[in-house]
Amino acid sequence: MKRVVITGMGVVSSLGLDVNTFWTNIKNGKSGAKIITRFDAGKFKTQFAAQLPNDFSAANYLDKSEIKRNDLYTQYALIAAKQAIEDSGFEMNALSPYDVGVIFGSAQGGMDTFEHQIRDYVATDHEPHFNPFFIPKTLVNMAAGLISIKYGFMGVNFTTVTACASANTAMMDALNYIRWGKAKIIITGGADAPITEGSMGGYNALKALSTRNYDPQAAARPFDVERDGFVMGEGAGVLVLEEYEHAKQRGATIYAEVAGAAMTGDAYHITATHPEGKGAIKAMELALKDAGLVHTEVDYLNAHATSTPVGDISEAKAIFGAFGNSPNLSVSATKSMTGHLLGAAGAIEAIISVKAIENSIVPATINTTVLDSQLPFGLNIVTGASQEKKVDVAMSNTFGFGGHNAVVLFKKI
Repeated sequence: MKRVVITGMGVVSSLGLDVNTFWTNIKNGKSGAKIITRFDAGKFKTQFAAQLPNDFSAANYLDKSEIKRNDLYTQYALIAAKQAIEDSGFEMNALSPYDVGVIFGSAQGGMDTFEHQIRDYVATDHEPHFNPFFIPKTLVNMAAGLISIKYGFMGVNFTTVTACASANTAMMDALNYIRWGKAKIIITGGADAPITEGSMGGYNALKALSTRNYDPQAAARPFDVERDGFVMGEGAGVLVLEEYEHAKQRGATIYAEVAGAAMTGDAYHITATHPEGKGAIKAMELALKDAGLVHTEVDYLNAHATSTPVGDISEAKAIFGAFGNSPNLSVSATKSMTGHLLGAAGAIEAIISVKAIENSIVPATINTTVLDSQLPFGLNIVTGASQEKKVDVAMSNTFGFGGHNAVVLFKKI
């Protein structure tokens, strides 16, 4: 079976518009949460989110037509993809276009476009006018399609939609397509732009979001006894996955190996994870088996942990179920800094996992001061500040509404 490595990375997030800035803020324990400025959030129960930096302008990265024709989530995807492709440095003239594909994830697609168009339609008292780009801008698959169109990638091309597990699902599929010899390079990851009135209102109605409006930067506090919901985030993460021998032959910089991945379904509830983490336990076990690793070889686990009262406990039970009191395992929840990027979460957390391997640093779970007493005894959750630690193997968990569990493993090479 062919080996698969990561040769390029790109990121767009509240903590940075490039990988180096993003990683610096992660290891320094910065929060990207702030009061929403994109619209008047004063009427909402939650008035803050991990919004992109206020000085972000798509015009600094994309031409006018790309901005006009694309929803925010696609713009984020294109910007992060450009970074990752340039970082990888592969030359298309040395490849068949059918050897390069795109497998990309998103949970909501063009939500911002959809809300604006329907609002305009409702407000119109004469013949309705719909933007001719309305449909393509809202399609969840459009980021994958546009990345391939822009760069001429003619290989496998599709989108995975498994809610907050979408990016990990995309990476798993990309891993397997390369293993099977169906592609030499696949651009993968995820993007979402859910800081909209509809998303904020909808997640408030689910009681999923923190309402800590008086202190946004301390609102995301996974595993903490005072956690009250997640902080919405936005952005994109993109990774270039490449067949190992091909990457080695062209002298590419190799960041890490994608060692294995797996998915399971909870078959339990539309929004809640299984209370004992049964599906999550199995997904972690299957990912280890796929990678040919045992649980004691995993040094770092980037938890899905969103800071919800129920979800954090079920994941902690699942981690304990898969790892027990493994003395080597360090766990952290970086959504405490980035917020929850929905379908893009797994992609930026993959980048964090790879940087942890590269730099021998385990990032902290910030804001977590008093661990919930319901957590399994002996789980080593890194809080306070980042820790220096040799990381040879890192696992990244993502779980999505509908009961989707997707786990990816990364290994030093």
